[in-house]
Amino acid sequence: MVTPVPYAEAAMTQTLVLVFHPDLSRSHANAALASAAGTVNGVTVIDMTATRTDGGVSFPDADAQAAMLMAADRIVLQFPLQWYSTPPLLKAWQDAILTRMVYLVPEEEGRHLRGKPLMLAVTAGNKASAYRPGGANLMPLTDLLAPLWATANRCGLVMDAPFFLYEADRLTPAEREAAAADYATALERWISATTPAGV
Repeated sequence: MVTPVPYAEAAMTQTLVLVFHPDLSRSHANAALASAAGTVNGVTVIDMTATRTDGGVSFPDADAQAAMLMAADRIVLQFPLQWYSTPPLLKAWQDAILTRMVYLVPEEEGRHLRGKPLMLAVTAGNKASAYRPGGANLMPLTDLLAPLWATANRCGLVMDAPFFLYEADRLTPAEREAAAADYATALERWISATTPAGV
């Protein structure tokens, strides 16, 4: 299980992985991915549900949330697909934090998002072939997540290739372990590709 990281520590990270699973302690796939991400150098993983002390979806810590995003070099949003959309906490986070940064205080905060790399790490319950024209879910997973691409564009974030894990709740322990290793490798490659020369 991922231990919540104090915001002061998260603000010093280069890569911030924000996990929006409703209950990571009951997860198999997302917990494995989060643990693997935490082994990558320069990555800080935060269980966003665990940071909500009231168990709700409000963000009284908006100052700290914004500071954390401004300090990070790159951001990952990790979550399970739920009814073709994001978990409620991720949508609430967008409404509270991104709205504040981009629309309410764009010069003080929002401008710090511009040009920052963003990756999605998404788990889905069905097989990959279900996410195609004519498949059970009619369209590719990338198309279903188009609102996040539009959000990234509006914020000035640079969306990179996502990491998708299909049949997440059907994987054997060995398959989960292999997928977690693939995720860590994908993060390492992405970090390398988005690190300016000479840094």
